Amino acid sequence: MITKTRERNSIPFYSGDNKKEWDRWGSFFNIMSGSKAEPNIDHTPRQAVWKKNKATLWYYPAEEKKYDVPLFFVYSLINKPFILDLNPGTGSIESLTKRGYDVYLLDWGIAGYEDSQIGLDDYIVDYIQKGVKRALRHSGAEEISIIGYCLGGTLAAMYAAIAEEPIKNLIVATVPIDFSITSSPEKWDEGLKNGNFNIDRLIEVYGNMPPQFVDVMMRSITAPISVSPYMTLLSRAHDENYVEKWRRFNKWMSEHVPFTGKAFKQLLFDLGRDNKLVKGEFMIRDKKVDLSNITANLFVINSKFDQLILEDQSLPILDLVSSEDKTYKVVESGHVSLAVTGKLAVLLDEWLESRSKIVQQVQ
Repeated sequence: MITKTRERNSIPFYSGDNKKEWDRWGSFFNIMSGSKAEPNIDHTPRQAVWKKNKATLWYYPAEEKKYDVPLFFVYSLINKPFILDLNPGTGSIESLTKRGYDVYLLDWGIAGYEDSQIGLDDYIVDYIQKGVKRALRHSGAEEISIIGYCLGGTLAAMYAAIAEEPIKNLIVATVPIDFSITSSPEKWDEGLKNGNFNIDRLIEVYGNMPPQFVDVMMRSITAPISVSPYMTLLSRAHDENYVEKWRRFNKWMSEHVPFTGKAFKQLLFDLGRDNKLVKGEFMIRDKKVDLSNITANLFVINSKFDQLILEDQSLPILDLVSSEDKTYKVVESGHVSLAVTGKLAVLLDEWLESRSKIVQQVQ
């Protein structure tokens, strides 16, 4: 008879591999338990050049100015915009300032109950349009490039359709234009179309769509993608550099902001249910939003692995505008990774460098 025995200390508990596992699990549980302090978000050097209500227009000067045409970013109303300036070395705004562009970012701030009657038309006229005018005055530029990300791209396109300001370039990334196409659950779409989706009581009580509701909606649409970052964290929790980036990203992910009641209802019914943007029926005060009015150079960017905004939602803008210079690009990235990995800045620079006036050097 052969007897197999195992030496008690043949695999020391604190061997190299076991220590790595111990550190990995310890780091993971510390993060998930909230015992670590909030991560710092160090913005690229900037200054506030205009404020309105809760909103701030930030100016990020180029390290060495190369182009006369500044960039004006319009971000979504759902999240805070620091995703565009998240990780040192790969942030979109930082990368663009290093490439010689002056950058302006319209930060919506956090809406309060008193802002519940601010609608999409107000955001476009009183915030985007006035912010662009301020950026043009501040920069002394003759033209400007407008860049809209996600729902910010929808707002940017709406603005460009009614704008009197000199827009040289319009760039929209992962942008919903045709709302008859959606990634939301089928039951939601059915309820919206047949009138069973009623949010009036919710808006009446809260004034705005609470951030917790916005978060649940986004996670419902993107599941199981919304769970995968935690699995990745678990597998790489021993990597301090990765953990720091993950924590900054998770901070952004968990900080949804209230969506004003009026604007949310317009998004849900005027755009989502009635698809008024594509039909040319959406009104901004006394002006009809006709995308054929857009003549600026157009660049449309989509993400191949985007679970939130589908490619077919963005494509119609290419046929609806009157621009002669139109470019379409699909990138191998996700909805958010496009902004945080540095890919967005590279794409913008490659496209914009021949469409932005080069600063004349003084002899």
